[in-house]
Amino acid sequence: MSEPEVDGAAATAVVGSLVRERGGQRGEQRGGQRGEQRGDRQVTGVGGDGGPGVTGGPGVDNKINSDGTLVRVRSLLPEFTGALRRVAEQVLADPAAASRATIVELAERSGTSPATVTRFCRALGFDGYADLRLGIAAETGRARSAGWTVDIGREIQPGDPLERVLGQIMASDTQAMNDTAALLDLREVERAAVAIASAPRVNIFGASGSALVGEEMQFSLHRIGVPVWAWTDVHNGLASAALSRAGDVALGISHSGETGETIELLAEASSRGATTIALTSFPRSPLAELADIVLITATQATTFRPDALSARHPQLVVLDLLYVAVAQRTHERSHAAFQRTAQAVHGHKAAKDGSTNKTDKTEHKMEEA
Repeated sequence: MSEPEVDGAAATAVVGSLVRERGGQRGEQRGGQRGEQRGDRQVTGVGGDGGPGVTGGPGVDNKINSDGTLVRVRSLLPEFTGALRRVAEQVLADPAAASRATIVELAERSGTSPATVTRFCRALGFDGYADLRLGIAAETGRARSAGWTVDIGREIQPGDPLERVLGQIMASDTQAMNDTAALLDLREVERAAVAIASAPRVNIFGASGSALVGEEMQFSLHRIGVPVWAWTDVHNGLASAALSRAGDVALGISHSGETGETIELLAEASSRGATTIALTSFPRSPLAELADIVLITATQATTFRPDALSARHPQLVVLDLLYVAVAQRTHERSHAAFQRTAQAVHGHKAAKDGSTNKTDKTEHKMEEA
């Protein structure tokens, strides 16, 4: 199953047509329920020079806390256009300088105006520029104290020693996972765990690298007795999604949230009554808009590892958390499943060890002879 990343307009059109096929009455009912359950993720647009206005987001209140300021800017960057995008890019290019700059200086560096910078702050949920500066300063200060900023953002050169490359990868992954922890809405994780723990059937959909992540989750859940399947073929996935019923769960994984096949598979499962979960880096992507529950990850790209590849470790962290949360809620069943599977595998381990010991004894006799 390939992963052609369709553009936002095309993916939105796909979702629109698929959602319309669900039927008016049920679509309105689910939409109302999702609006109530996901009220903290409702968004509104702003006019002017373009870009989104945000009145809330996953894991944050309407006023963004300082733990995820830069994460928020990165996640919303694709939504910004025109002058607001230039401000966002300037902040991400040099967060430390942005935290020290006056509103006029940041406007000049980004080629915009102080009014645009003010709109940018409000789009992120801040009351004004002072709050944005404090949020950035707190985040960059923590990063410096943890040693994350030494190589982040620097291009890896062909002649770089492996020691430097390792340090940069570790710093980038560490920041990405800490950003994910700051961005993740644990209430959504709780809802997802409850749904999976009681689901008669769980389908996992993903393409390319996301498919590999999905297979890891399938392996983990399978070991604790959850009836789960990971699908990488569109036809087989659609067939399984079409057999979904109320109470089943469908998990769609896509960094961009714009992978056409994953959107189609999740929409099919949703139309049959399944609870849908999206794991993505973009809270307003087509996949996220389609899902009942949205789990957000953050990324920190490096040379040779663009966002889609660098998303793998944060995705695994979130899915590990979800897996443990499911195991907590099915403790007796999970414990019994682990015992049975360990016992089943043990015989093969014993046979292998016995074969090794037998070989060692034979070789020892040959040496004595």
